[in-house]
Amino acid sequence: MGKGPMYFSVIACSTVGSYVPALWHAGFFSMASIIGGLIGAFAGIWVGIRLKDYFGA
Repeated sequence: MGKGPMYFSVIACSTVGSYVPALWHAGFFSMASIIGGLIGAFAGIWVGIRLKDYFGA
């Protein structure tokens, strides 16, 4: 398993984390959105590591 799935999981999770504050009408570049993106990026790293462990690369 290469780096592609790790990159995809980080990008996807940080995008979702950035968009969640928009559900309560916060701006996309608000502080809540930036913090959500950071939390999502760390969650994406965690998911990527779990996928790597699961598929045994």
